[in-house]
Amino acid sequence: MNFSNHQRGMGLVEILFALLILAIGVLGFVALQYRALEATAESSSRVQAIAIARDLAERIRVNRNAFSIYQQQIQTPANQQPFKTNCFTSNCVDTDLADFDVSKVTDKARSFGMTMNIMNCQNTNNRNCIYVAWGDSSATDGTGVGDCTNGNAYNPTSTCVIMETY
Repeated sequence: MNFSNHQRGMGLVEILFALLILAIGVLGFVALQYRALEATAESSSRVQAIAIARDLAERIRVNRNAFSIYQQQIQTPANQQPFKTNCFTSNCVDTDLADFDVSKVTDKARSFGMTMNIMNCQNTNNRNCIYVAWGDSSATDGTGVGDCTNGNAYNPTSTCVIMETY
């Protein structure tokens, strides 16, 4: 009896099986790389949002007397217009400086595809928070899918940064 006749084609089947296992491994690696790219983009957006929120918080600390102007202008997108007075080249009163600051910070946020808001922080004694949102999220508190917060809870499906400001 000749064993070579019974083994004919087995090498090809082994190679095809090895290629199938290799293809499954490569697909797993591709999925892992895709997830790594998503995580990198998410972390980059978080860093940018934190920097924008910190910038606004520092500007508010410098011009604390005009906090209500900051809040009013950021809460209404129509008020986030170009500044009336360039405070880099002119001396500004508190309200003009707030207008200038809001315009600069919201322009920077828009350049990254982000929205901003200042609202009362959840579960605090009248403290205010700066909300910065990107992607499909909005810098709001509500019951919608894309809201940053829902009452006293952070919406886990949103892409937001919330920073307390004084």
